[in-house]
Amino acid sequence: MSDLVITSGGELDLLALGALVIRLDTELIPFHKATHATLHVSGAEYNVAANLSDCFELRTAVASAMVDYPVGDLVAERVRAMGVGSFYRRFQHDGVAGPNIATVYSDRGWGVRPPVVFYNRANEAAAMLRAGDLDWKSIFNRGVRWFHSGGLFAALSETTPEVLLEGMAAAHSAGAIVSFDLNYRAKLWATHGGERRAQEVMGELVRHVDVLVGNEEDVQRSLGIGDVDGARSSALDTGAFVRMIEKVVERFPNVKVVATTLREVQSASRHRWSAVVWQDGASWTAPVAELDVLDRVGGGDGFAAGLFFGMLTGLPMEESVRLGWAHGALITTFPGDTTMATLAQVKALAAGGSARIQR
Repeated sequence: MSDLVITSGGELDLLALGALVIRLDTELIPFHKATHATLHVSGAEYNVAANLSDCFELRTAVASAMVDYPVGDLVAERVRAMGVGSFYRRFQHDGVAGPNIATVYSDRGWGVRPPVVFYNRANEAAAMLRAGDLDWKSIFNRGVRWFHSGGLFAALSETTPEVLLEGMAAAHSAGAIVSFDLNYRAKLWATHGGERRAQEVMGELVRHVDVLVGNEEDVQRSLGIGDVDGARSSALDTGAFVRMIEKVVERFPNVKVVATTLREVQSASRHRWSAVVWQDGASWTAPVAELDVLDRVGGGDGFAAGLFFGMLTGLPMEESVRLGWAHGALITTFPGDTTMATLAQVKALAAGGSARIQR
């Protein structure tokens, strides 16, 4: 049996470590033709904390960099509005060049036109974080049950993996569960070493992880682990992924739970959606949902939040997987990266609810 033990009590149910960013979303208009954009506050690791706070009503916080200028003020206000606490290493903006809160630019695509995402992470404050910048002892002395981070933060610079290792060590010392979303992004890793460097960094980080989240491509490109025989009938073939998981836990026996979303992209606006979780040699698979997608960004973070909620509240894994699957599906129906769902909506969909009007 797994020795995964989730503690009770303490001030925080989950602490996330990662960069906070602004996403400028031109919605259905291709970015190069846009005349306006909607602004979202995001960050893959932060999104999980925001979802757990706003929808699932857990106590969460984010550890990150913050810049003292109007963009930073806006981001900090949005973090507070989602009910998320904060532990910031603060940077002063020089009025011209930074340091900066990073900007992510995106459109949503439509039909046969895929979404396009690109970045401006020049002089990003989060990439400047170093070991020693965050007072982990003080943070974990408050009582933290779960520590979450991911590959996006690891990819930002040569120093952010050091911050991650420091946070993971403090989390384990405090008895917290450590989760990590591989979240491989080729554009980020390309600036310092590419896929080879990613595998060096991620291989070291995953040795300290209890709960690993990542799709098939994430595992292949971040860890260099491919499917045993390459055979799969579709993107929703759980058998191929389970075989890959067995290779992951063979190399990283510290990993107790592995989870992924399964997404078959039929068009930018139409997806088939499922999820699978592995623990102790057993696996649980969510149903397949036919999604009409408004905004696909954040679905994976939504799945992670629902899964973690189930685990943190002691629910059976089968129920936890369905909550994650349902919440991730719902997030694709909202604009932005973080949840607008209610817990009642998530539970209804997880239990087999439909889209009939609620009166």
